[in-house]
Formats: sequence, structure tokens, C-alpha cells
Amino acid sequence: MTGPLRPTFHEGQVLAAADLSATVEYARGLAVRHARHLHDWGIAEGLGLVTQSRTDPLTNARHVEVGVAPGIAVDGTGREVVVTEPVVLRESDFEEVNGADQPTDEPYPVFLTAADREPDRAAGPVSCTGGATRTRVEESYQILFGRLGDERLVEEQRPPAPGAPPAAPSVRWLVLLGYVRWTDGHFSGVETEARGVAVRFAGVRADTVAARSGALTLRTAPAVREGEPALVLSGGDQPSLVFGLYQGSGKVAPLMTVAANGNLTVEGSFSGGMPAGSTLVASGTATDGMLLPLPAGVTPQQVADGRVVIHVRLTPRTPPTATDTTLVSTVEAAVDDDRRVRCRTRFYDPLAIPPAVVERPGAVDFLVLATVAATNGGG
Repeated sequence: MTGPLRPTFHEGQVLAAADLSATVEYARGLAVRHARHLHDWGIAEGLGLVTQSRTDPLTNARHVEVGVAPGIAVDGTGREVVVTEPVVLRESDFEEVNGADQPTDEPYPVFLTAADREPDRAAGPVSCTGGATRTRVEESYQILFGRLGDERLVEEQRPPAPGAPPAAPSVRWLVLLGYVRWTDGHFSGVETEARGVAVRFAGVRADTVAARSGALTLRTAPAVREGEPALVLSGGDQPSLVFGLYQGSGKVAPLMTVAANGNLTVEGSFSGGMPAGSTLVASGTATDGMLLPLPAGVTPQQVADGRVVIHVRLTPRTPPTATDTTLVSTVEAAVDDDRRVRCRTRFYDPLAIPPAVVERPGAVDFLVLATVAATNGGG
């Protein structure tokens, strides 16, 4: 297999249509390979599902009109899909796909896919030859309604091979725009996630991200918004790593700061897992059948995984007796694998008439130790 072919020209060459097309295709190939392999496909800007309240003139029932906002997506073939103007979704198109379904509260997926079309006559010149061949192709789009469950098709798509040319129009790549709800013959709402599949946004693939200003900021939204979190990595004379929240001024108020010397400054309280070699304690009194508590900060999963070892000490409590001659003995004082106490106490009064032996639930004082073994390195 050969690599990409780059057109070259020389003086006096007669340029055929194939030569000019090869020039365009070479540039397209560069662009789509960059988009396929240096970025993750998805919505790059806009394309949200928006609603407008409406009233059915026949029934006076309230419903919504659903539209797609202008925007740009990059599909998994590396192709840009551009929606230049707002698009209103037609209810007739939805009914054509899903009109036979039984009424349901489940939302239906809406997809965007690229499509090539012949432009209007005014969009570009035509050839002077007798065939009047058009010299432009409109890189357009289609908006499609899916059936329930079709959102799974999004994750099943596979990108072309690294050296593959730009995908032909027959290759359809689905970009999920969101979901619509359908009630009594009209759209009733929109969603961005359903059945575990959410709208996907474009990303970047990089092992190194370098900032030219000397500070690199990560935040959860394109715009700076007060109260939103941010992570700021700063260099220069006082390098630091700061996690904080945006203030109204646009600056980040530090909540946690790691200085260049390793010092950690935390504005709030600090809590975390148990370090190796540490011990936590819980104590108290329990009666028969009670479940012993774990020390604060220890979870049942840590115990089940063997990361934390539990040690229990029980001391039976001597209960009060009805007479001074009653003898009291502990029959059982134990704890099972579920940390449930088993405690039975025997009462016997030899002077009672008639003498009798009685067993009753007892109580114990408990001490629960939770320990984390030190690592082999001693840390």
C-alpha cells in the first residue's frame, strides 16, 4: 500500500480536472487524518436541542417545538458537519420512524450525520461544456430520528484505517444530538442522556499539554462562571498547583495549594483513607444480636477486600440479680463473621424453691480495632 500522494506541477503542464481534484483531496486528507487521530469525535460547538412552548390549536394541549441550534460537529471519519442556521424538527419525520410505537415515557434519540448535496444553481458556477456539470458540492447534513435503543449504535461505530482517504458520502457516521420525548402526537421535552448514553463532545488526544503563558488552567465549562471549580498549574518564580473555585472577578480562590517545596495547604478539613500501619478504634456496649460498628473512616468493602483487618475484644457485663444468692455465669460471648454479638448469660439460685436454671440474653463491652498492614517497604 502506498502512502498519501501529493500533487506536484511543472511549467507548461496542462492541468486536467483530475489534477485539480487531487490537490483538493490531498488537503482534505490532511485535515481528516488530523481530526481522526489527534481529536476525539463529537460536538465541537452548539448543536443543542432547544424547545419553544406551543399550543395545539385543535385540543389546546400544551407541547413543545424542538429545534437544533447552529453549531459544528466532527464525526469519527474526521469530517466536519456544519449547521449554519437553526433547524426545527418536524413531527411528521418522527412519526414516520416511531409512529407505530406504543405510548412510552422513554426518550427517543436524535442524530446528526454528514451528507453531500448538489447546491442550488446560484451557489456556484457551472461548466462551459455541453453537460453543464456543476463545479461545487455542498457539504451538508441530515438530522435523523432513531428508534428506542438506537443510541447504542453510536458506540459501535469504528473509525476508518489511518491511511484511509476522506470518507465517501455513503459512509454514514451518527453524532448523537440528544433525545426527544413524545406525548399525544407532539414533542413534550428533550434530554441529553438516556439509558446510560449521553451526548458526546469533541476532545483532544495529547500526552503533553504545554502552556505558553506560564499557567495552565483546567475548568468544567468554556466560560468562566462564579462558583465553578478550576485547577491551575503555574510556573515561574513560585510554581504551584492550585485547586479552587472561580470568584465573581474571574480569579480562582484557592481551596487546596501544593507549593514547589511540597507543602500542602488546605482551606477546609482534611480526611482520607487509612495510611499503612495505622489503627482506628471503636468501643461501647452491645447486647445479644447487635451488629458491632466499624471505626469511623472504615468501610465494609475495605474489610471484605482485606485492606483492613478487624480485631474484636469482648468483655461480658455482669447483670444485676434478683437475690444475693443468685449465681451468674456467661454461657457465650462471641462475635460472628458479620460482627454480630452472641451473648447468653445463665442465672442459678440454689436456695430458690424449686431451684431453676435460666438463660437470658446478655451484654458485653466491646473494643473494635481496625488496622492496615504496613507495606513490604515499611511505608
